[in-house]
Amino acid sequence: MGDVAMTVPVIRALVKQNPSVKVTVVSRPFFYPFFADISNVNFFAVDVKGRHKGFLGLLKLYSDLKKLNIDAVADLHNVLRSIVVRNIFALSGKKVAHTDKGRADKKALTRAENKIFQPVKSMVDRHVETFKALGFFVDLSNPIFPEKAKLSGEVLKISGEKENYKWIGIAPFAQYESKVYPLDLMQKVIDDLAQKANFKIFLFGGGKKEIEQLNTLAKNKENVIVVAGKLSFEQELQLISNLEIMLSMDSGNAHIAAMLGVNVITLWGATHPYAGFKPFNQPMENCLVSDREKYPLLPTSVYGNKKVVGYEDVMRTISVQKIISSIQSHLA
Repeated sequence: MGDVAMTVPVIRALVKQNPSVKVTVVSRPFFYPFFADISNVNFFAVDVKGRHKGFLGLLKLYSDLKKLNIDAVADLHNVLRSIVVRNIFALSGKKVAHTDKGRADKKALTRAENKIFQPVKSMVDRHVETFKALGFFVDLSNPIFPEKAKLSGEVLKISGEKENYKWIGIAPFAQYESKVYPLDLMQKVIDDLAQKANFKIFLFGGGKKEIEQLNTLAKNKENVIVVAGKLSFEQELQLISNLEIMLSMDSGNAHIAAMLGVNVITLWGATHPYAGFKPFNQPMENCLVSDREKYPLLPTSVYGNKKVVGYEDVMRTISVQKIISSIQSHLA
């Protein structure tokens, strides 16, 4: 989800700065809401479980896309499926380009020995280079974000009217445990923020287990609302766009909030913003990282999927007070 969200600011800038360009985004149907409001952008939903499944399905996907009279192909995913389709387009004479994910640089950043601890090029900048390889100008120095979404009646039933509240989103989960701030410390963060009468806190997540944990975090606090399981994805996007700030792990929610122009504070455990996944247009000081003096092998992973013995508690080096202070400084 985060990978797709990081393409949104780039595509928004592309069509704004190149008004004669029309873009067809090819992705899973779930991601349609990311692009629905961008002019000159159409969405083609890939049916990976049906018509476009397997190699024969990729041939059908090429056939379906060919009918759209595409002039050039930008492969922003660069995985086996997209490689096959873009190569067929290349063989048919179309201009193609793909995003270099910088795997060698990321490996150097995360390896235990001879680590090169320096920022690698961000994924957003890599996507810009892909479009430039196709001959298109893209400048992200003054990004444009969508207007705050109008909240539907279904969302307002959950959120209430905004009035004089400061709306704070918190997404305390991630795909891998090594990227999740300990819930006992997150409870302290929420308890402190909830004491402010003009703060309203929305908790995001998904799945039965996460919803149970979110309900525990919100227990007996009127201004802490569990969103998970109550709104559709489109409705969650409406709500996120109206937040003052989002507190997130290194996860998709951070990139979704960032693509909507919301301030994002991210917490980093086994991973690090230097790996190229810092949320778009967010200052480095918004990225609260674990203590590398105490844990010098950090970052140990690009995605958080590697476990290192003795590094289970790295996120406990990010203090509760530092998180609260970072949030309050944005809301002052």
